[in-house]
Amino acid sequence: MRIIATVCARGGSKGVPRKNLRMLCGKPLIVHTIEQALACQSIDQTYVSTDDPEIAEAARVAGATVPFLRPTALSTDAAGKLPVIRHLAEHVLVNDLPFEVLVDLDPTSPLRTVADIQACIDALKPGVDNVVTAYASEKSPYFNMVERNEEGWARLVKPIEPPPIRRQDAPPVFSMNASIYIWRRETLERGLFEGRTYLHVMPRERSIDIDSEIDFILVEKLMELRRQKESCAHG
Repeated sequence: MRIIATVCARGGSKGVPRKNLRMLCGKPLIVHTIEQALACQSIDQTYVSTDDPEIAEAARVAGATVPFLRPTALSTDAAGKLPVIRHLAEHVLVNDLPFEVLVDLDPTSPLRTVADIQACIDALKPGVDNVVTAYASEKSPYFNMVERNEEGWARLVKPIEPPPIRRQDAPPVFSMNASIYIWRRETLERGLFEGRTYLHVMPRERSIDIDSEIDFILVEKLMELRRQKESCAHG
């Protein structure tokens, strides 16, 4: 079974300008994700889809395959990620070896581990169409998440009876962390939740998605703390 990894990295970014190339603990942000994909023994090849020549060069130097520069129509703020993944997958199928499983790794979630990637691959058992990752949510639609109704008044998103006294008493809910997505080749067209989707839960400290300056600062600090712990463990 051939498994490929895809890393989708646009050149434009409003929250953190040029974030995919911004240095994080001595490496461009995107390189952390590429190295994780290359270190996962189950992944046969890692591809990067980008519209940016500098990102493409950094990805190639890190060991990824960059088969093209992404078309402008798939590089705008309004472009969804799934069409980008499908575009890359189609190119691979037409111009390279066929594959059975696609693992998409978001470069803005570098705190995942190789073990997280492998666990998601292992979760794609017979009967599972795709895998997504999330963490246990601090907020609950049954307890402390609200929306405005037609009259503009605040109401719980999902009221239930009897109302939970504590958040811990409400049904468990999870926040997607945009870290790892896995599809079978034949289920990629279904999207995320049109088939049988397995949820792999990751801890909060490995689930930060960089979308702002504060996110970048938090990720950098957590990464430094992880390296210190690893250094002490091997010391």
